[in-house]
Amino acid sequence: MRKTVSSMQVTTGPSRRRSSRIPAIDDVWIYWESHPYRDVSKIRDLSPGGLFLETRARKKEGEVVRLHFLVQEGQIRAEAVVRHVIDGRGLGMKIESLSSQDAPQLRRLLSRLRENSMSARIQQSMLKR
Repeated sequence: MRKTVSSMQVTTGPSRRRSSRIPAIDDVWIYWESHPYRDVSKIRDLSPGGLFLETRARKKEGEVVRLHFLVQEGQIRAEAVVRHVIDGRGLGMKIESLSSQDAPQLRRLLSRLRENSMSARIQQSMLKR
């Protein structure tokens, strides 16, 4: 897999993240594997450089994970490294490599999630009035 650098990366505040995570309000699922474990999990949030997936699986920081997004935008395959573990809740991962063929689909997925997140916030603010 080739590593691609997204033009959507933005540095903000004291966070080490290069871009903000977008909440996955819709059900966004991913098939992932890290020998010998394989699973399908829900993505809680996503950015061009990483994601948090919900799982009870135990993984160690630094483990490499192969990702296969199960989304309407098409095939998205990537390799990531576990950076954060919350026992019983999930794994935070940094995307290390993404096929240049799959980068446009990831950008479309992020756009869809961003639009849905904004729509949900607008609806919530209207309900509060």
